Amino acid sequence: MARKCAIAVLVFLLNVLPACAGQGRPHVPAPPTEAESRLLDYLLTEQLGEHGVYTNRLDTDQSDLLASGQEVLSESAGLLMRYYARSGDREAFEKAWNQARQTFDQPGSFSYRYSPKHNKRYGVNAAVDDLRIIRALFEAADSFGEKAYLAEAEQNAGRFLMHNVKDGKLFDMYDEHNHTTNAFITLCYVDHYTLSLMNEAGKKLRADMLGIVQEGYLSDAFPFYETRYDYESKQYVSDGINMVESLLTVLSLAEVGKQKETSIRFIKEKVAEGQLYGRYSREGEALTDVRSTALYALAAMIGHASQDNELYESAIRQMEQFRIQDPASELYGGFGDPATGQAYSFDNLTALLAYAAKR
Repeated sequence: MARKCAIAVLVFLLNVLPACAGQGRPHVPAPPTEAESRLLDYLLTEQLGEHGVYTNRLDTDQSDLLASGQEVLSESAGLLMRYYARSGDREAFEKAWNQARQTFDQPGSFSYRYSPKHNKRYGVNAAVDDLRIIRALFEAADSFGEKAYLAEAEQNAGRFLMHNVKDGKLFDMYDEHNHTTNAFITLCYVDHYTLSLMNEAGKKLRADMLGIVQEGYLSDAFPFYETRYDYESKQYVSDGINMVESLLTVLSLAEVGKQKETSIRFIKEKVAEGQLYGRYSREGEALTDVRSTALYALAAMIGHASQDNELYESAIRQMEQFRIQDPASELYGGFGDPATGQAYSFDNLTALLAYAAKR
C-alpha cells in the first residue's frame, strides 16, 4: 500500500512540477540576426543620449513646432522598451524604463517630448505613446516573469484611463497643466491589443473604440482608414491619408485579428512593387513618391501580425534597401541619409522591432 502511494505521489509530481515550473519562466528569444545586431549597435553608438533616443542624429536649436534634432520622444522610449522586452534583455529594459521615467513621467501621464537643450518637458501626452510604454511593461512582465513590471503596467494603465478617457471616449492628449483633453481621437492612436490587456474598463473602451475605427474604413478600392474622429461633430476628418498612420491603424487591428484582407492585399501588392508611398488622397492616388524605412518596417510587422510570412519577408527586403552598408560610414548598420548624416528615431526603432518580430 505504501509503495502504491509513493508511486502515485511520484506520478503526480512528474505531471504537476513541469507545469508549475513554466509559471513565471522568462521567455528565451532566438538570437538576433547580424542586421539586427548592427542596427542596435548603431543606435546605441550614434543616437542614444542621456535622456533617450535622439529624434534626429543631427541637432537643431530644438525650438521647432515639431520635435527635431536631439530632442527625445516618449514614442521612442516605448519602442526601445518594447524591443528589449521582446529580445529578452532585462538589464537593458530596466535601464530604458528608468530613463523613460526620469525624462517623461508626470503626475497624470508621460510627456510626449523633452528638449535637453532647453530643459523643457512638454506638458501634454500622446495617448498612443503612453499606451506603447504601458504595453512594454506588460510585455516585460511576460518576458522576464516579473510581477513588479505587471504592477507598474496596471498602475500606469489606471492612470491613463483616468486622464485620457472621458465618458467612455479615448482622446489623443491630456494637458497636465489645464487638466483637459482635446476633442477628437486619431484612429492610429487606438492600440487595441494594449487596451485588451487592461482591466474591465480598458476592455470595454477597446470594444467601443473598435467600432469607431472600423466605421472609419474608406473603401475596398483604397482599403485604409480616416485620420481622426471628432466626438463633437460626430464626423471623420482626413486631410489626405498619411500612410504611416494608416499602417499603424491596420497593424493595431491585425494584432487583435480584426484586419481586413483587402488592406493586406493592397499592402502586399505595393510592397512587392516597391511602391508603398508616404501620402495618398482619400481615393487612393499617391500624392508623393517618397518612401521610407518606417513604411516597410510597419508593413513587415503587419505581415507578422497577420501570419503572412510572404508579406513579412518582402517588406524586410524593401526596408533593407535603405540600410547603410558602408562600414566607413558613421551610419553603418542604421537607416538614414549618408549624404547629410541625418537619421530619424522612428525609422530606426520601427526597423529594429520589425527585425525582432519573429524572435
